[in-house]
Amino acid sequence: MTAVDAAPAVTGPVRATRPAVTLLGSLQVTLIFTLAAVAVPLPEIGRRFGLAREELILLSAAYGLTFAGLLLFGGRLADRYGGRRTLLAGLLLFGAASAAAPLAPGYAALLGARFAQGAGAALAAPAAMAVLRTLFPEPPAFRRAMASWGGLSVLGATVGQLLGGVVSALLSWRWAFAAPLAVTVLALPLVPRLLPADGPRSRAARLDVPGALLSTAGILSVSYGLVLTDARPWGSAPVLVPLGAGAVLLAVLLAVERRTADPLLPPDFLRDGRRALGLAATALTAAGTSTVFVLFSLHLQEERGWSALRTSAAFVPFAVALLVSGRVSGRLVGRLGPGAVTAGGLATGAAGLGLLALTGFDGRLGYGHGVLPGLVLLPLGAAAAFAGAAVLATDRVPAARTGLAGGVHNTAMEVGPTVLFALLLATGGDRASLAAAAVLFALAAPLPRLARR
Repeated sequence: MTAVDAAPAVTGPVRATRPAVTLLGSLQVTLIFTLAAVAVPLPEIGRRFGLAREELILLSAAYGLTFAGLLLFGGRLADRYGGRRTLLAGLLLFGAASAAAPLAPGYAALLGARFAQGAGAALAAPAAMAVLRTLFPEPPAFRRAMASWGGLSVLGATVGQLLGGVVSALLSWRWAFAAPLAVTVLALPLVPRLLPADGPRSRAARLDVPGALLSTAGILSVSYGLVLTDARPWGSAPVLVPLGAGAVLLAVLLAVERRTADPLLPPDFLRDGRRALGLAATALTAAGTSTVFVLFSLHLQEERGWSALRTSAAFVPFAVALLVSGRVSGRLVGRLGPGAVTAGGLATGAAGLGLLALTGFDGRLGYGHGVLPGLVLLPLGAAAAFAGAAVLATDRVPAARTGLAGGVHNTAMEVGPTVLFALLLATGGDRASLAAAAVLFALAAPLPRLARR
């Protein structure tokens, strides 16, 4: 699924071309692919470097930590300096880190490369959305493009799960970094050729550097503390210290932003009810799908003794259902409205999560009867929810704030799984976690219907 599926070329200052949209969509998929690519090979990496569980968790989360922490600043950079310039800068950093990761001689070097990859992605992701707005300047066309764009992230995560396991089983975990490196090398010369040049930018407003530092540090600290809850008790110092520090930093951020002429995240940006509903639905859907990825990757390998290759193959139906639903959902948004499609997607996702909670962990039922039905039903709903939510979150955003909208949307996509995943795991056990996720989806499903078309 690419943005091409639902966004035809339109008239305007720039005529959108299929190669340009395909390039942007491929980059978005790659950025999220890289987030998930090491999930299945983690046990092999741990054996190679002799890592403890806590070190593996940090390695898995490192990319997402800097990605989520810097997205808001990346969005404002795109608005100030232009989408294409910021995209190129992000890709250069992302590509350099992707080249360093497979050559890492030890844990510290690999961890540093993952942090740098996330920083590059935080520049590239909102910048890509800013360029997409330039390609589709008319609001109806941009809505159709965003309906397809919303599903690219979960598609990237699914592809990362699939290829990460296949590559690690057939070659080595180091080859999991080959795909993002190859895409970056191919994309860098195409960006200036296929994407429109940045127009004149207003430099009247200053960049909110204090806000950027505080938001990045606060999000990083809170996310790190939540990540550690998988290996440490909630009441332990390694968890409480970063959580407390992050809470203080975010509180200071709110105080500083009230006195800033051009804050990193303008207060009025989140007052729009449609936007708030879209961001909440995005965070919830991302949390639900990521929870299923993690729990069933571990369950199939640790409880049922499956290989990494077989575990990756188990998610092929998930990917197929996601693609089918994604193609249909983009069209449904135009016919029924983003609120109705988001609501239907959340309701379907709730059914899929509930089914997985009931039967997915029952080894007596086998994969075909116990896991597969829920693993198909969930992505059918998730793709629809992402498509509608992406439109709700970015609709009616002024062109000058498209980078900011991209940063906020991607932040919901990254922070949502970190926060909600930790809370879901705290409910006690895999079944309980999925059951709690199903309840949240069901409770949230009626809310997007409140958003007007």
